[in-house]
Amino acid sequence: MDAPGQEYALTLRTPSYAWWRPISGLLVVAFWLLAGTGLVAAPILLISVGLDHQGSFDSAYRQAAELKHVVWQGMLALNLALASMIVVTCALLRFVHGVAPGRLLSVAGRVRWRFFGACFGVAVLAIGAQLLVSRVVPNDQNGLDQGPNHLTARLLAIGLVVLLTTPLQAMGEEFAFRGYLLQAFGALSRRPWVAVVTSALLFALAHGVQNAPLFADRFTFGLLAGYLVVRTGGLEASIALHIWNNLVSFGLALGLGNIDKILNLESISWWNIPLTITQNGVFLVLVLVIARRMGITPRSGGPVLAAPSRSV
Repeated sequence: MDAPGQEYALTLRTPSYAWWRPISGLLVVAFWLLAGTGLVAAPILLISVGLDHQGSFDSAYRQAAELKHVVWQGMLALNLALASMIVVTCALLRFVHGVAPGRLLSVAGRVRWRFFGACFGVAVLAIGAQLLVSRVVPNDQNGLDQGPNHLTARLLAIGLVVLLTTPLQAMGEEFAFRGYLLQAFGALSRRPWVAVVTSALLFALAHGVQNAPLFADRFTFGLLAGYLVVRTGGLEASIALHIWNNLVSFGLALGLGNIDKILNLESISWWNIPLTITQNGVFLVLVLVIARRMGITPRSGGPVLAAPSRSV
């Protein structure tokens, strides 16, 4: 039986826990990230390209799917495909583990909105601190020093898709990596630190081809986000930072850089690491201060029980 005050990482250690449950869930998540997202993206591409394309449909579809030259249809399909992880991970909690899906959000079983709003606000400060440091550190600007881009219909369309669907994409990744994967590895190992490190490692590896500094950057982000999830007992802080990080990155690329390069980023300089440390460090300190002042608890108020079944 679970003792009252269950940690977030041990949420899946319910009275009905069995080793095969998290293993099955991990296999489902792996399949969905490798193939399921493609199944979601395909109909979105078919509809969106069919509504707006130039030249042959086949050529336009292929270009949108490859994402080498980003168009709004490809960005929409990518973001919504990753957002589908919200549905997949919630279904795993409900039907594989018999746990209420709200336990993915926090130990309270819901979004703690005041805390999320505060985290959303201080994420802006953390990213602002990073941008200030970037002005004095000789880092790779990824083309952001080329001056403002000429406003085009393509950039406007991509910008609208980014604004409306990037928060969903960030949430999907957080539900998968800092949510389900962290809880699954926590259940298997019974050690929150193992869950944090493993989920951060898989998060970095899931981004594909990358040089050592870029891998370190993503791994560091995963460690910070995972630590905050365990320390605060929920996804609010990691979702807030992930949303702002992606919005700012894509926004700067659309306005001052190259969205194709940012979306297909494979290498950065080691000089980018001080920027990551600045952003993560400022955010970490501010969130911990806020959590203490708000009385945010990293543990549930009682045992994690099976989700109630509907009466027939």
